Amino acid sequence: MFDPTHLRSFLAVAENLSFTLAAERLRLAQPTVSQHVAKLEKAAGRLLLVRDTHGVRLTDNGDAMAGFARTILAAHDDAARYFRGEAMRGRLRFGTADDLAITGLPRILREFRRAYPQLNLELTVSQSDDLHRRLKAGQLDLVFIKWVAGAQEGTVVRQDTFSWVGVEETALDPGDPVPLVAYPAPSLSRTLAIQALEASGRRWKVTCSTKQIAGVLAAIRAGLGVAVMPTTLVPTDLKIITHRFDLPPVGDVDFTLIRNPLANSAAVDALTEAILGRALGRT
Repeated sequence: MFDPTHLRSFLAVAENLSFTLAAERLRLAQPTVSQHVAKLEKAAGRLLLVRDTHGVRLTDNGDAMAGFARTILAAHDDAARYFRGEAMRGRLRFGTADDLAITGLPRILREFRRAYPQLNLELTVSQSDDLHRRLKAGQLDLVFIKWVAGAQEGTVVRQDTFSWVGVEETALDPGDPVPLVAYPAPSLSRTLAIQALEASGRRWKVTCSTKQIAGVLAAIRAGLGVAVMPTTLVPTDLKIITHRFDLPPVGDVDFTLIRNPLANSAAVDALTEAILGRALGRT
């Protein structure tokens, strides 16, 4: 009933909320993507997307169709791989920075495992520096980490900017040390935050040191201090306070995929493509 080509175009629009970005992702002309969506809406007999001057949004039927589209396309791709004899086997040791796990990454990994059921995906969640070290030691095949902007290593999925984050009730006296919630050294965000504070002449003290993003968020919410986070990963209940307290800019960060050149290239390519081809918004 539903053409897979039309479903792919619709899903690309639904995940990017943009016909332009969807066309770029699919390497199609924008009018072609629009035609595919229109034909899918005709086949479904429902309005799936609303387009106005503010952008694109999904209707309730569009939300439902997006779920069906993922399931249909996953089954379609599984069948195609099976009959082409391309079922991927072996293992893929994948590492991700723990705060990147609060993006859409879990959904991407779930779809990847469904698409490649015979591939053993081993997941390691840790800090970026630790994952990079393990990759260089040959213990991981692919890592998804926060890396220094412009480092020219790996494939940049998205660039972001670090922001100072706290609760609405945060109060900082300019003469007092900045209470810092941070990962243990040698964390990138910790290092850049301290460098920025010292370069601006601000004193600081670590009021909470934790290895997990859950601990960072809990400490901020408890009012124990402020932290540096990528702007797009800031939860909606927390506030960006950089300008409120004249805190120094910390700089940019790249969300980067880095591969082990000795790893199973087909498996690494497949997961890399899955991450690059999906929206990676905050969950």
